[in-house]
Amino acid sequence: MLPIRDDTPRSTTPFINYFLIALNIAIFAFEWIQGPRSLRELEFQFAFIPQHMGAWFSGSLPASYALVPFFSSMFLHASWLHVLANMWVLRIFGDNVEDRLGHFGYLIFYLLCGAGANLGHLIFNFTSPLPAVGASGAIAGVMGAYFILYPRARVLTWWIFFAFWLPAWLVLGYWFLGEFLSGAASLFTSSTGAGGVAFWAHVGGFVTGVLLIKLLPVRKNVYAFEEF
Repeated sequence: MLPIRDDTPRSTTPFINYFLIALNIAIFAFEWIQGPRSLRELEFQFAFIPQHMGAWFSGSLPASYALVPFFSSMFLHASWLHVLANMWVLRIFGDNVEDRLGHFGYLIFYLLCGAGANLGHLIFNFTSPLPAVGASGAIAGVMGAYFILYPRARVLTWWIFFAFWLPAWLVLGYWFLGEFLSGAASLFTSSTGAGGVAFWAHVGGFVTGVLLIKLLPVRKNVYAFEEF
């Protein structure tokens, strides 16, 4: 199912969400013009590579190679489709979460969700040498917050040849369940998931978002929803 838009109003301009979308696209454009060797060096230093944590613990790698990627990896992407798909989902759900948290609070929330996503990936892939990149873990945190804040909001969702208005709790809950089950299935394979998808990063990000939105102060919602 592909979300197209939601019907949740907002009372502020989502400057941070726009900034994050622009920044992610700009950074990928920079990646795109790199040669293969430069791109590998960039990924080695800034992508999240679980194996680097063990190398840091053993003293064979500087701390920066293990810790900085907890945050830097969420601004790298593998392809134009990867970055554009992520930014599409962030555009739909991020503005309303920023509206509730405020601009600075939303930025901190986003970064912490990305770090939580990488932690989830690390727990289940501690020895993996594969670089993990993408904003999807942080965006999963945004989706988790939306799931808590606006469960009765409606999301226009495209499926095969049809588009339906569905409640947010169903769209986001269905997505989370799929990621969790895929992550569980990946434990019985030698890879991180089908097609190289870091399912546990998505699960970790979503859970982080759910927890943080219950801990961080939020603005009072000025809009009241009608029951449908």
